[in-house]
Amino acid sequence: MGLFGTKKIGKYEIGRTIGEGNFAKVKLGYDTTNGTYVAVKIIDKALVIQKGLESQVQREIRTMKLLNHPNIVQIHEVIGTKTKICIVMEYVAGGQLSDKLGRHKMKESDARKLFQQLIDAVDYCHNRGVYHRDLKPQNLLLDSKGNLKVSDFGLSAVPKSGDMLSTACGSPCYIAPELIMNKGYSGAAVDGFSREQKKLIFNILDPNPQRRMTLAEIIIQDSWFKIGYVPAYQQVSDSIKENVAEINAATASSNFINAFQIIAMSSDLDLSGLFEEHDDKRYKTMIGSKNTAQETIKKIEAAATGVSLSVERIKHFKVKIQPKEIRPRSSYDLLSAEVIEVTPTNCVIEISKSAGELRLYMEFCQSLSSLLTAEVS
Repeated sequence: MGLFGTKKIGKYEIGRTIGEGNFAKVKLGYDTTNGTYVAVKIIDKALVIQKGLESQVQREIRTMKLLNHPNIVQIHEVIGTKTKICIVMEYVAGGQLSDKLGRHKMKESDARKLFQQLIDAVDYCHNRGVYHRDLKPQNLLLDSKGNLKVSDFGLSAVPKSGDMLSTACGSPCYIAPELIMNKGYSGAAVDGFSREQKKLIFNILDPNPQRRMTLAEIIIQDSWFKIGYVPAYQQVSDSIKENVAEINAATASSNFINAFQIIAMSSDLDLSGLFEEHDDKRYKTMIGSKNTAQETIKKIEAAATGVSLSVERIKHFKVKIQPKEIRPRSSYDLLSAEVIEVTPTNCVIEISKSAGELRLYMEFCQSLSSLLTAEVS
């Protein structure tokens, strides 16, 4: 018998419930391959579909997979069954910040440390075009050392160009100040704070977004905030810092999610299968390309030629792929590839098979993948 009993999901033994929501439970899990604890969020698929929350679940998974920060809960893998979706995440042992706040008054130095870690994590998200939109003490977890971990990205968003994310959402007590009808703030709410701290709070909660203090201003200019502040990435190893610096330099022109993270994890971005029955006749693959969109189309054409397929452009960055010679009574082999531009020099290619032999689909995917891998090796 295992550590928790006989119930298992994949390689994880499942134990007690450590959290519960409207359509999901979070269970303590044990990874039998390496002996570590995990948190397993078990989502009722039927209830999610009934409530029309498929996109919210997909958004949470997609966002968490694309973020890598010491103060953000990490997602390890997603396991789908006929009735459940299981999100395997980093286990954060200290519980919710709301529980700690309810038990006793926090020391100023401890509160400042948590606030610094929160700002660091939020700034990291914003620099990659991700906006949480439901930050509250219940979604802020503490690890065994008292460090903050941001969780629950179900309401997060990656805005389109020009989108100011003005739609009200999240918990009423924690929405953006400009969305609250009563713009007044009671002085009693900040009794016990120093003048410097009050000024910081009012600047952060200013209902006018144009006047409101930005994250960069908090970090760079505020003297109270800077006491003992060490940015998260100064705490990691030299090798990790070098990788982070390389990634940041390569994507400095992008205001959205790190393109290299998207490329590295592109196979995880298509989550539609979580809510659809598997169809052996339909397949979809996503591959990253460190080329411009036009160059990527040329790579697709070269890969198709390499396995005796022809390419016909359907739209500007979408093509139809099929055998050069249509055989009599063939099963109408049909593939399509669409190039999605992430940055001017980085793309994701979405390849779909709607009909025909799986062999041709696999050969083309392998040909294109080999071509793209060879050019960066």
